Order: sequence, then C-alpha cells, then structure tokens
Amino acid sequence: MRYGISIPQHFADGTFQPKALREYLDRAEELGFESAWMTEQVIGSAPSMSPLELLAFAAASNERLRLGCSVFVTPLHNPVHLAKRISTLDQLSRGRLEIGVGIGGRGRMLSAFDVAPGDNLVRRFNEGLDLMQALWTEPIIDFDGEFWRLAAATMEPKPFQKPYPPLWFGGSKPAALRRAVRRGDGFFGAGSSTTAQFAEQVPIVRAALAETGREPATFRIAKRVYIAVDDDVERARTRMVEALVAQYGDFGKSLLPVAVCGAPETCIEGLRAVADIGAEMILINPLFDSASQMERVVAEVLPHVA
Repeated sequence: MRYGISIPQHFADGTFQPKALREYLDRAEELGFESAWMTEQVIGSAPSMSPLELLAFAAASNERLRLGCSVFVTPLHNPVHLAKRISTLDQLSRGRLEIGVGIGGRGRMLSAFDVAPGDNLVRRFNEGLDLMQALWTEPIIDFDGEFWRLAAATMEPKPFQKPYPPLWFGGSKPAALRRAVRRGDGFFGAGSSTTAQFAEQVPIVRAALAETGREPATFRIAKRVYIAVDDDVERARTRMVEALVAQYGDFGKSLLPVAVCGAPETCIEGLRAVADIGAEMILINPLFDSASQMERVVAEVLPHVA
C-alpha cells in the first residue's frame, strides 16, 4: 500500500504561511508519504489556492515528494495553456508531477470559462486531452478539431517525464471508468464518493482492463479519503461536517458518509475497507488541523491498515 497526503490549500486572505507549508511537506516526506496532492476550485466560497502555482511552491520547497492535482476539470481550461503550464511544472520539479483530469459535475458556471452551454463536455474533454498529448509529444503539431485548431505549431520544452506525467482520471459513471482505462495511467476515486460507491467502481475498472487486454500492473487505482482522528467521536463528526460544508457548500451537509472519522480503531477499519476493495494508493486528506492530523494518522492508524 502506498499513501499520499493532501496539501493544505485553503487559506483566508493574508493567512498563508510559507514556512509552515515547507515544514509540513518535509514532515510528510519524513513520515513516509509517497506523494502530496491538491484539488482545483476556481470559483467558490472556500478560499482555495490555485493548484499549479501552489504545486510550484511545493516543488521548490521539497525535493522528493511526488506532487499532484486530482483533478483538473480540463474542459474548463484552454488545453494549450494548460499543457504549457504542466510541462513547465514537470521541468521545475524534475519529473515529480502527477496529473488528474476529469470532466466535472453539473452546475458549473460554464460562462465564466468561455464554454458555451451547448458544448458537449465529453467531446471537449477528449479533444482537449488529445491536443495536450500532441503538444507534449510531437515536434510539429497540426490539429484540426471541433474546438481548437493549430497549424505547424510547436511547444517546447516538453515535459521532463516521457512521454508526459502520469494521467489519473476521475469520474464515477461506467463510461468514465472505461475511458480511464483506455486513456489513463490510473483511476482516482473521489473524496466525495463513499467507500460503497468506490466498491462499485473498482470492478468496472477491473473488467475494462480485462476487456482491453491491459496488464493491471500498468494501471493504478487510488482513493481520496477525508479523515479525522479524534477520540471524541461527536466532535470528530461535527468538525468534519463543518469542514465539508466549508468546502462544498450546502452539498457538504450530506457528505458525512464519505468521511472516515472517529477513534483510531474506527479510522483503521475505514481505511482497511478502502484497501480491501482494491485501492493501491490511499490519499489521506484531513480537512482541518492538517499537521496534527497527519501525525495521528501515521502514528495510530496506518501501521494497522495493511
């Protein structure tokens, strides 16, 4: 079992402390985490830092952790700009970048991203990914798509990792899971999905691997888990709900079932369930008191999971 840790990214105006984040990342490395991850939220009430910029800070602050975002909602991005920024960050980190991509859920303010309401987001997603992969691998790019067109274009430098950083796919529906197997290097179960939902998704992924003849060893399965270790169960649940509402708005009020929270024994049981389903990497994601929660999870929970 491999473990990642979330990078704290919610900071009210003026409260970000560079030294504290550097110390957090170094401690995560000391504790044995393989990677550190962020999410992307451009518009929303939560004071969420932009992932690529904060990942660049993390890359300069720590030299060993792999660094990722799960996920970029790529249909809302210009793929040329995003490909350039990802390539640059992979160079800056000397090949430590991991990229999660997804189509995104309903209810997004598409007009804020110059995306027409009638645009098919699945086609936009696939074409944007095609274009980014071309920019990362081809010396001369001629691209005649529905949404983007390039003629005799070049983009240098390419990513440090060849052909490009590992691509993790988010998503929950069967079509999205099969798409992940066709096009990606891994599937990342969302933090906002329950363990039971993850248990329904993994067999679809396994079946798609078998159908395509792809070796399971070439495709990783991961799950983000919101977690809070606290001997006071009610306090853990109350604080978790507050944190979920702060991140997801009113939708967060219904998300407590996705979280693992309570005494160490409860958290061990919760993470074991995720591992038993088939997760090869678990992303530990405290939503409050990140540094102290990281310490408790490592000391009291992870040694007993697998």
